[in-house]
Amino acid sequence: TATSSARRPSCARRSAIGPIADTLEIEVSGPAPDGAGHAAKAAFEAAGVRDGHVAIAFVGEHEIRELNREHRGKDTPTDVLSFPVDGVGPTQGPRELGDIVICPEHTEDVIEAIVHGALHLCGYDHETDDGEMLALQDRVMEGLR
Repeated sequence: TATSSARRPSCARRSAIGPIADTLEIEVSGPAPDGAGHAAKAAFEAAGVRDGHVAIAFVGEHEIRELNREHRGKDTPTDVLSFPVDGVGPTQGPRELGDIVICPEHTEDVIEAIVHGALHLCGYDHETDDGEMLALQDRVMEGLR
């Protein structure tokens, strides 16, 4: 699981799920599970983000491995990658939160991967915080159950 500030991948073939909140737009490409948009919305709202655009792409093992190698220097497939763009501070014009890329073959719980990726886009980082991100992720997941 990682966040990359490098150039984000193209998430072509998007299909809109949003807007879900007042100004939160979520687009999904690939085979999305039921509740994908709701999970992303819950994560963003828990983090205090109520506006912006995010793309969620479901990809195969080969593509996630290439992205992981290109952006993190790790030549292995992974479960979820997040590519933040504008972050959560003030922006000029509509906020572009970024992309979440998920490989279902390497993900135990796709809904949890969506929540995890969304929290990374909100600036959370479980590798450097004192457990805040994973605690918030647990609260969001509990609310979704």
